[in-house]
Amino acid sequence: MTVPRWPTARGTALPSRWGAASPRCRDTASGAGFLVVSYGPNALQVQPDVLEEQQCKDAQLDLETRQRAFLWCREFLHGAWKNLEEEEFCISVIRGGLSNKLFLCSLSDSVDSDGEEPRSVLLRLYGAILQMSCNKGDSTQSNKENQTQGTEAMILESVMFAILAERELGPKLYGIFPQGRLEQYIPSRKLDTSELSHPPISAEVAEKMAKFHAMRMPFNKEPKWLFGTMDNVNESHITSSVCEQVFSSLSRSLLDSTPSPVVFCHNDCQEGNILLLNAQNTEDRQKLMLIDFEYSSYNYRGFDIGNHFCEWMYDYDCDEFPYFSVNTQAYPSKAQQLHFIEHYLRESHCGFDDLSEEEQRRLKEDMYQEVNRFSLASHFFWGLWSIIQARLSTIQFGYLDYALARFDAYFQQKKIWAK
Repeated sequence: MTVPRWPTARGTALPSRWGAASPRCRDTASGAGFLVVSYGPNALQVQPDVLEEQQCKDAQLDLETRQRAFLWCREFLHGAWKNLEEEEFCISVIRGGLSNKLFLCSLSDSVDSDGEEPRSVLLRLYGAILQMSCNKGDSTQSNKENQTQGTEAMILESVMFAILAERELGPKLYGIFPQGRLEQYIPSRKLDTSELSHPPISAEVAEKMAKFHAMRMPFNKEPKWLFGTMDNVNESHITSSVCEQVFSSLSRSLLDSTPSPVVFCHNDCQEGNILLLNAQNTEDRQKLMLIDFEYSSYNYRGFDIGNHFCEWMYDYDCDEFPYFSVNTQAYPSKAQQLHFIEHYLRESHCGFDDLSEEEQRRLKEDMYQEVNRFSLASHFFWGLWSIIQARLSTIQFGYLDYALARFDAYFQQKKIWAK
């Protein structure tokens, strides 16, 4: 995967963590040469009672969108969809953003199923993202170049989505076409920040992450994502004065001297990107699903896990400015981290259970140091991201407050781990 340049303004219509008042909103486009074509969490977390209430209320849809959606469903879906009449087709808006528009498409109650076809699917329309300039305010990059890079990003994300669906690590893919795709609808909800510390949930997240890391993906295997993205921020001169002070304090030599395998990383494993599936749709030990893969790339294992631990401290479901809260005491204790690490190693390390107790302890201690050192990079990364958002985004969110919170956590953690 090519190294993305830094994303800029984003926005959606939802007030939840990744919605209109959120810091890291996924369902939009734009960026300095990078278009985000995401699988956002709210695509799968719309509450069933809301869906039922919205279903078949089509007045807000334009006729062309409804007709195109109807034809796509008939062409790509099987069973009862193949002979569906338009009056038997239900569609409602789930979300409309700057890049992606999401719709729930369903068979009406009067239509009997023919077999195993889904009765409801998600339709994702890419909208006008290819007409948007990814590099707002930068005359050095043409719209044509932006659109080309946007197309490349969209193709990469679509390939990734299809592979994850095939390996049953993400929602099923029912159809793909130039304007969008049809995806599986999974009744679920996103996790709350406080739930990340629940031992059974933490254990399953560790197992899911280990499986994710074990994948072989057809992308660039070099770990360019982390420092390559940071370098692009510095080159943009958007945050030069701050970067010179803070970036110089992040010792790359510290991370270079910290062994960490290069694996295929999620890079944004926080509660909004982890779905808790409805009980009737899960097996006893399979209650969670990772989503939102647009930041995924080959990267250092320590960053992915350290970044997840950092997210235990931040709650984005806040209705008042700055629209997030920080609880530094929620950063996982050593015991909580070792609980996560042990479940990760049991899934990823062949023969872990056959090792002696001392060998297991050494592996866990080494990994504990690894992820905490890389957590410094997580704080720095999202701190820089938020500074850029403060200048470019139209979303109501305390970006500078968030940047200060991340940098403060960075400096506090640096005292412990940068020795």
